Amino acid sequence: MAKDPYEILGVAKSASDEEIRKAYRALAKKYHPDLNTDNKQAEDRFKEVSLAYDILGDPEKRKKYDAGEIDASGTEQQQRQYYRDYAGQDPRYAYSFYEGNPEADDLGDIFSSFFGRRGRAGGRTIPIPGQDVQYQLTVDFLDAVRGSKKRVTMPDGKSLDISIPAGIRDGQSLRLKGKGGPGMNGGPEGDAFVTLTVSPHPLFERDGDNIRIELPVSLDEAVLGAKVDVPTVDGSVTLTIPAGSNNGAVLRLKGKGVGGKGDQFVRLKVVLPEKPDDKLKSFLQEWRAQHPQHPRRNWG
Repeated sequence: MAKDPYEILGVAKSASDEEIRKAYRALAKKYHPDLNTDNKQAEDRFKEVSLAYDILGDPEKRKKYDAGEIDASGTEQQQRQYYRDYAGQDPRYAYSFYEGNPEADDLGDIFSSFFGRRGRAGGRTIPIPGQDVQYQLTVDFLDAVRGSKKRVTMPDGKSLDISIPAGIRDGQSLRLKGKGGPGMNGGPEGDAFVTLTVSPHPLFERDGDNIRIELPVSLDEAVLGAKVDVPTVDGSVTLTIPAGSNNGAVLRLKGKGVGGKGDQFVRLKVVLPEKPDDKLKSFLQEWRAQHPQHPRRNWG
């Protein structure tokens, strides 16, 4: 049995969406496979954290989990008629389903009451359009930024091929014409509307068409300058760190944003040695005596 997602992310059940998002980002960054090469334990932990966020990061799923309608793996507790084939699906493609277009429901009732269930009036068959249906689908951050194609199985058993346009944003919807409910008496099929939830990435953060990332650098790389590999949404590139770069300095990678429209901004985070040795301490003591600094001289 899967663990409680609140426990996995280390948040209270009363946590806000932003608190859940921050907890996920911190854990995903810590255990991400790219940062823990050949570490099976970290890989398993990353999968566990991702599954927990798949539940709590989706407001509808979180509501269902809190109500006991789904368990910690996302499986329906009380299976509905069209959910029997859903259990065990890849959690990355999990979604919730609800019927939309209440006006179409009312229209069907009106036709039924006036013309009977077959939609006949005075011997004439009335075409009735099919219902529009709405789905929610969670997609990976990079799939949303770069675009991708997905084949997903919906709760009613249908398989839909979905083209996710590059640069689509969290909360946007895709319209799949004719993929909704069947029409009656020769009426056209309804449409399917898929609302996307984009999972946060442990390293990248989107800012409009720009991408932002924090890059840890060593003390010597910041002071002396260096060339380092930096991940981008399109793959790793080499970045030149100028000598004398300060903590918090921001460097720009032109054209490395979303869909080539924006840029990637790299914020430097200078990381000191875990255990400075005596040689480094001695050098800094001598350097401080000869080069006094007053970084807080403008305070108060």
